[in-house]
Amino acid sequence: MGDYYFERECRTPYSEAYNIVENDAPVGRLDLHFTPDLVHATLCVNESLTREMIEEVIEAIDDNLLDAVGISQEEFIVHVFQGRDAGLYSNDSFEEGEKEEST
Repeated sequence: MGDYYFERECRTPYSEAYNIVENDAPVGRLDLHFTPDLVHATLCVNESLTREMIEEVIEAIDDNLLDAVGISQEEFIVHVFQGRDAGLYSNDSFEEGEKEEST
């Protein structure tokens, strides 16, 4: 089993976002959304992960993040997306691009 750990990026009363790391390398991103009855997760993983590795990540999420708040596996829905990281964009990124074009 992979040695996955989760670096929390942000938290609200009803959601959390994490970077997923294995051996000091990012392997994915996780967004958790809490409702009164269940947890919805969006899991985005690198294209290099196998199906077995994805299942290990989901098991690590359940063991390390959900058990801590008392959510059982039956109340956990995961939507998995697999591909490559296309970048990180923010308002600052767009503003810098506009400045470069105008100079």
